[in-house]
Amino acid sequence: MTGHGANGRDANGDDGRRVGRRSRVLRTAGLVLAGTLVLGVGTAGWAYWHLNDNIKSVDIDSALGDNRPPRGVTSPSPSASASALPTGALNILVLGSDSRSGEENQELGGGSSTGARSDTAMVVHIDAGRTEATVVSIPRDTLVTRPSCPLASGGSTEVAYRTMFNSAYAIGGPVCAVKTVESLTQVRMDHYIEIDFSGFAKLVDALGGVTVTTDEDIDDEDSHLTLEAGTHHLDGTTALALARTRHGIGDGSDLGRIGLQQKLVKALLDQIAATDLLTDPTRLYRVAEAVTGSLTTDTGLDSLSELMSLGQSLRGLSSDTVRTVTMPVVPAPSDRNRVVAREPEAGELWESLR
Repeated sequence: MTGHGANGRDANGDDGRRVGRRSRVLRTAGLVLAGTLVLGVGTAGWAYWHLNDNIKSVDIDSALGDNRPPRGVTSPSPSASASALPTGALNILVLGSDSRSGEENQELGGGSSTGARSDTAMVVHIDAGRTEATVVSIPRDTLVTRPSCPLASGGSTEVAYRTMFNSAYAIGGPVCAVKTVESLTQVRMDHYIEIDFSGFAKLVDALGGVTVTTDEDIDDEDSHLTLEAGTHHLDGTTALALARTRHGIGDGSDLGRIGLQQKLVKALLDQIAATDLLTDPTRLYRVAEAVTGSLTTDTGLDSLSELMSLGQSLRGLSSDTVRTVTMPVVPAPSDRNRVVAREPEAGELWESLR
């Protein structure tokens, strides 16, 4: 979601810090695709159970077993009590799914009614203490070695060499996406979060749109987006088109699209911080419904209580301590339309997140 990214600073500056703990929790929720925005509806039993049932999950830990990078080990604080919120470092794989299943996704994405791709892939690293974070985008056009992945139907996929990164999700779903990221980075993914086309568009609409500034004119026939350079307030459908745009900007590569996606991430953080959802239960419910209705997580985050606990543990994290970068890449020698990790820079980046 260009190049080496930019520092994700809160557009509200000091004002954003003055809004206090509630706003910090909401900004943090935006980082994990707003999963914890259900805080205000937990007291309504029917709403709680409806939203809780919306969340789909995949048991990634059981599927992958023990043949994975080790979990990070954090020593507990001497003063920590058994009920204290966790403070250890976390790595979360966040995917935006280019899903074509369902009428809403077909209308937004077009194309075939079957299959899905991971159009957006971000490793969200939350530092120990949970007051700083780094979001690393992985270009979908990166050529990787895709490991053998277990299939839900039984058996496993074959190892594939010099294949596109996003083929992992297409062929083996979340389990293979996680295994491929861990193989590429040697970083253990503690959690997995996925949101699809319609969920992203609904989230933006539920928040009242997002404001994004583009540096150049955009005219992309594939994403059906035409925008002049400048500042625009976008609804959900247009924001989604911006997230999918690549041919109408720069050299038409995935790196240009990643730059636009990173702008959208920061725009969402700013919009969430500026929207007092806790005093507007109707809008809060629409946001929570939009998110949970299109959310897939690992089994460690598949309930409102688990998402809320994660959000509360991140209450010290503010958007001015969130850094967005892109995995360093160079054109692939075998195909100039593809990229490969640039070493040693890529390895050094992943090493810093272990």
